[in-house]
Amino acid sequence: MDGRMLVTGAAGFIGFHLSRRLLAEGHAVLGVDSLNDYYDPALKRARLAQLEGHPAFGFQRVDLSDREAVAALFAKTPFGTVIHLAAQAGVRHSLKAPHSYVDSNLTGFVNVLEGCRRQEVQHLLFASSSSVYGANNRLPYSVHDPVDHPVSLYAATKRAGELMAHSYSHLYRIPCTGLRFFTVYGPWGRPDMAYFSFTRKILAGEPIPVFNHGAMERDFTYIDDIVEAVTRLAGLPPSVQEDWPEDPAASAAPFRIYNIGNHQPVALLEFVQILERALGRRASLQLLPMQEGDVLATCADVTELARQVGFAPRTDLADGLARFVSWYRDYYGMPGVSVPG
Repeated sequence: MDGRMLVTGAAGFIGFHLSRRLLAEGHAVLGVDSLNDYYDPALKRARLAQLEGHPAFGFQRVDLSDREAVAALFAKTPFGTVIHLAAQAGVRHSLKAPHSYVDSNLTGFVNVLEGCRRQEVQHLLFASSSSVYGANNRLPYSVHDPVDHPVSLYAATKRAGELMAHSYSHLYRIPCTGLRFFTVYGPWGRPDMAYFSFTRKILAGEPIPVFNHGAMERDFTYIDDIVEAVTRLAGLPPSVQEDWPEDPAASAAPFRIYNIGNHQPVALLEFVQILERALGRRASLQLLPMQEGDVLATCADVTELARQVGFAPRTDLADGLARFVSWYRDYYGMPGVSVPG
């Protein structure tokens, strides 16, 4: 990984943790983020404050949907590796604000791809999602399976991002690696995620919404495991595969897709019980029907990740949630910091 690294979404959950790891390993990192108000901007600024004291870290506030701003960013600074994590997240929010997903996940990504093309970067890694598997019923989800039936606009934009990246990889020989993340959790996480909002509501004595009456499973993946996998992949830019066997996970272009998950799906009601033990509180359940855009279960087949970089998830859900709860109590116990509604 030669040269300065660009991390988009550096004030976000994964971007913050990844930037901190890269800095610890001696890399120079430029982080960019729009600091939008999709969730509490104060949390984003608090993450940034953890990074900005490092001499090898720089930050620019950039809206990636602004074509001129992104072009100026790439024209000013050469990057060896670009890790594109910035996106409008959230399946449910995509039902309410579809245009923000087009602006961030499509227009913003095209602008990043154009910057990478002009610079001829050595490696572009980009965040995708387990949501791209959509209506697939075969578990575990495999990168070798087709993903042609998204069930939310969010998922559709992430799949479109994969296809756009492949086209640039094919046309301009940009080494590209797609990262399909599975339900990431941990300290400094996103307040819109279930584990975060459940924690707030349980501590406040409020009922928690449990969709499909709890008959759901998720492949919860601890943030440190995510960062470990991405860091290993960052040093492995894909190469041209002349004998490509028409595998959806690969390409004749320098392009690869990987699942990054725990490979251990947990039933939602079991998850709530583990969280209750970590909090020392009982939850009041509000059992609700299935939400539009949701899927019954997710499970990552990480065989390719293990084969390529020796990755195996290491964090047990009980340990990971205990670490999150410890951070949550500490962070929101600080003077002047209010728990978000």
